[in-house]
Amino acid sequence: MDTLKVRDARDVEEVVRAAIASDQPLEIFGHGTKRAIGHPMATNAVLDVSALNAVSAYEPNELIITVQAGAPLADVQSLIDSKNQQFAFEPMDTSVLLGVSGNGTIGGMIGAGLAGPRRIKAGGARDHLLGAHAVSGFGDSFKTGGRVVKNVTGYDLCKLLAGSWGTLAVMTEVTLKVMPRPESERTLVLSGLDDVSANRAMTAALGSPYDVSGAAHLPNSAFRPAAGEHAGFSAQGRAATLLRLEGIAASVADRANSLVKTLAPFGSVDMLQDGVSAAAWGAIRDVEPFAASGALGAWPVWRIVCPPASGGALGQALARDSGGDVIYDWGGGLIWAALPPKPDAQAALVRQRVEAAGGHASLIRASEETRRNVDVFHPQAGGLAALSQRVRHSFDPKIVLNRGRMLRGTAT
Repeated sequence: MDTLKVRDARDVEEVVRAAIASDQPLEIFGHGTKRAIGHPMATNAVLDVSALNAVSAYEPNELIITVQAGAPLADVQSLIDSKNQQFAFEPMDTSVLLGVSGNGTIGGMIGAGLAGPRRIKAGGARDHLLGAHAVSGFGDSFKTGGRVVKNVTGYDLCKLLAGSWGTLAVMTEVTLKVMPRPESERTLVLSGLDDVSANRAMTAALGSPYDVSGAAHLPNSAFRPAAGEHAGFSAQGRAATLLRLEGIAASVADRANSLVKTLAPFGSVDMLQDGVSAAAWGAIRDVEPFAASGALGAWPVWRIVCPPASGGALGQALARDSGGDVIYDWGGGLIWAALPPKPDAQAALVRQRVEAAGGHASLIRASEETRRNVDVFHPQAGGLAALSQRVRHSFDPKIVLNRGRMLRGTAT
């Protein structure tokens, strides 16, 4: 396979135009940490943007950073951390779940759009994307958005790039909003609740005035041992419901005391503070209970988004009927489901239950053979599918960028 390593946006234009002329689809590649997500692509050429790795501008006082798309995410996070700032949407590191090294690039972070536990408060990746420079499937560079929200020219256009998995354009540079890192955090832990009761507890906490920034539940599981990093979530490795509070230390302490009283009907509450709390939420963000190196490493993993109030019942029924394991985030609105291996990754069962609950499901981890034969991303209804195709063709009419990644049967 030919690897075409570009140095700047002009190189990207030339490569895309050559691909159009020869009708040769391109796989967009940074560090390759998310390469195993989506349908396998039929291509003989890789467009490697990893050399586009500079930080173009960083203004901590203005809370904005402009960085090239191939910049390592870990390096950028280290830079903003040195100024006591962060990406508030907590970008997920998929390397643990997929069993690969490294944690990807800024472009991969935006292209995947996978936000962590603070999504319920801070929004997702697209909500923090202010602008972008990119090359379309016409081989033309374009700019969308800007450095501030009030610069509305093309502002909504860049939102389409978030979660597009490289199928609309090749991003070369992005401008992102950063936020101050909280001074303190505490996590309240309820032990031993079943999934539906935990769902009610998370709903009560999120509906309270105490500004909860994370709400997750790890059911008691025969598949996940109580030993190790997750043992601290609750006593004797029982089911754990976690609720996070962040902010100024005095405010966090006061809100935590008040939230304990609100949660009294659900049982006694334990407390995790600062570093221990951060480690727990990092494990939830990266789905470490289903790590590729763990007991369930060979199992397919689904990412299910549904109405939060339906999450507990949906996850409980899915685990029971499939023989699998689930964990909950976003107050029940996000379910990670690891299911026993079958040729179709139990797609029919998953999609039937998820659609009945008004949600959608994506197959994040599975073998290449399974991803060839199962819709990885949730099939869209007719009208929405037609709209998506029109958007795709307006950016990339010959479908040269990541052809076949999001839609099964279009790789050739």
